[in-house]
Amino acid sequence: MDSRVNGNDTAVTEFVLLGLTDDPVFRLILFVIILCIYLVTIFGNLGTIILIRTSSQLHHPMYFFLTHLALADIGSTCNVTPNMLVNFLAERNTISYLGCGLQLGAAAFFGASECFLLAAMAYDRFVAICNPLLYSVKMSTQVCVQLLLVAYVGGFLNACSFTVCVFSLAFCGPNVVNHFFCDFAPLVELSCSDTSVPTGMTSFSAGSLIVATVIVIAVSYTYILITILKMNSTEGSYKAFSTCTSHLTAVTLFYGTVTFIYVMPESNYSTDQNKVVSVFYTVVIPMLNPLIYSLRNKEIKGAVKRQLSRKIFS
Repeated sequence: MDSRVNGNDTAVTEFVLLGLTDDPVFRLILFVIILCIYLVTIFGNLGTIILIRTSSQLHHPMYFFLTHLALADIGSTCNVTPNMLVNFLAERNTISYLGCGLQLGAAAFFGASECFLLAAMAYDRFVAICNPLLYSVKMSTQVCVQLLLVAYVGGFLNACSFTVCVFSLAFCGPNVVNHFFCDFAPLVELSCSDTSVPTGMTSFSAGSLIVATVIVIAVSYTYILITILKMNSTEGSYKAFSTCTSHLTAVTLFYGTVTFIYVMPESNYSTDQNKVVSVFYTVVIPMLNPLIYSLRNKEIKGAVKRQLSRKIFS
């Protein structure tokens, strides 16, 4: 164990990440699966960004936020997945104390930014369906940029709280993290200092942003549902609801896993369950988002067809 002397304690300067499994055959299988997911995630989200940027029909607020959601997904998976892939092949996967804190901070930043972006997209759907005549005013370029700034500032503040808290912890003994990345809970278990204040700060930070964004999403979709039920046209109701299904699917997957990891009491699930859900949250969901929006969105499917036809006949 790499360490430095600090008074009477031995302070940890690096951590060993245990990863998902010790079985060498299973590790090789997981390496291939995770690598494929990683490549699909990168190309899928980059493709989404390029498609939205190059298709004038997709230059709307919803797709503006979808572009940044794809960027957040790329950042989230690049923060965790490469190190996980190394862990499958290396006998001993280590990460420095500084690197561990930065990895946790990056995970907190991209996770929080995604919460705010999903809330902004819910508000966009609320305005589009409930106040269509005022849509261009309420969702102007200036408003979209302001909402985006809120998302990134909120993500930055959340990242700062997690990073400051992990750097405030003292580690003077065990340095083996029972996880595939530097998450806060397994790090707290290794600390030899009082963890009540850091744990309370991170719980307040994560809990506040989850509650705030869930309220925005819930209120938005409550009004959307009321508006749809009041519509006389069945076709109009279906069209209005169909524009929300992709977003609702993404919200359900994202908040379901986040709630399991950060809201449910730790006694309700094991460390192995936490790892599996964390894989879904950090690796699988970033891959699913572009698939969800491409497969269930007529405008994106139409833009793909137009781009392909241009390539074929050009």
